[in-house]
Amino acid sequence: MKKTKMILDCDPGHDDAMALLMALAAENIELLAVTTSAGNQRPEKTFHNARRLLALAGCEDVPVAMGAEKPIRRELIIADDVHGESGLDGANLPEPTVSPLDIRANDLMAKLLGGSDEKVVIVATGPLTNVAIFLLSHPELKNKIEFISFMGGACFGGNITPHAEFNIYVDPEAADVVVQSGVPIAMFGLDVTLKAQLFPRDVQEIREIGNPVAATMADLLDFFNRTTTVPFWAEEGHVEGIHMHDPCAVAYVIDPSIFKMYPMHVDIETGDLMSRGSTVVDYDNVFGKDKNVSVSFGLDLPKFRRLIMNTMRHFR
Repeated sequence: MKKTKMILDCDPGHDDAMALLMALAAENIELLAVTTSAGNQRPEKTFHNARRLLALAGCEDVPVAMGAEKPIRRELIIADDVHGESGLDGANLPEPTVSPLDIRANDLMAKLLGGSDEKVVIVATGPLTNVAIFLLSHPELKNKIEFISFMGGACFGGNITPHAEFNIYVDPEAADVVVQSGVPIAMFGLDVTLKAQLFPRDVQEIREIGNPVAATMADLLDFFNRTTTVPFWAEEGHVEGIHMHDPCAVAYVIDPSIFKMYPMHVDIETGDLMSRGSTVVDYDNVFGKDKNVSVSFGLDLPKFRRLIMNTMRHFR
């Protein structure tokens, strides 16, 4: 089986944890490296969390590099109200047993892409700061990127402001660099990720798998569920599942058939007014501009859940 080479840029983060485990477990993915961004927590914490997750999975041979300490232009905003003081509150994770690498994310990405004889997929599940810095500093390596798959944005409504999704809002300038880069882009915004839900019965099924990775992930999901919000239109008795935002960007690389994708033109609002960080998705082709992003609006939820369960069963 031919494996897709992947670099995962993440900010763990509870749903990032599932995304990382998914990449590690997939038979058709060769995870070249993990790079970490500041977003769900401060950069030193997301870096440490990625290393803890690799220790949990028994995959500490995967190199990890810390990325930028703050967004390109703005001060850092974190989501500790969702992910807790550590960024992965709710479970006891092992400490890393290997020393951290003395290399930063941009240099590691350049080294891996420059040395690869095949194109590499970059998946980003946090703010796009590291990816943008790489594109700006190494334009000669853009042709080594097969495509960029990112979780972020929304066509219809945000989750940190009425218009903006968190990852894009944290660093809109970086997101603008990425979508205007000319590299093929797949976007997994709230329009699809809010449909990618796990319910209490799913968490219980994960827990009953019985291996340490699955048990830890179940604990993390229980904590993550504390901040699940019910949509305003929900009727009495509605049960909202846990939103698996970040795994969507990885799941697409593993099995594109899970998602419905539509080519559209996407711009990023970088101003400082109420619409800062919004993804302006021209779904009706009003502007007639080039369709620079493939945007997801739907998924096969049973198939997505099966992929998650298979991920959990992969570990021993």
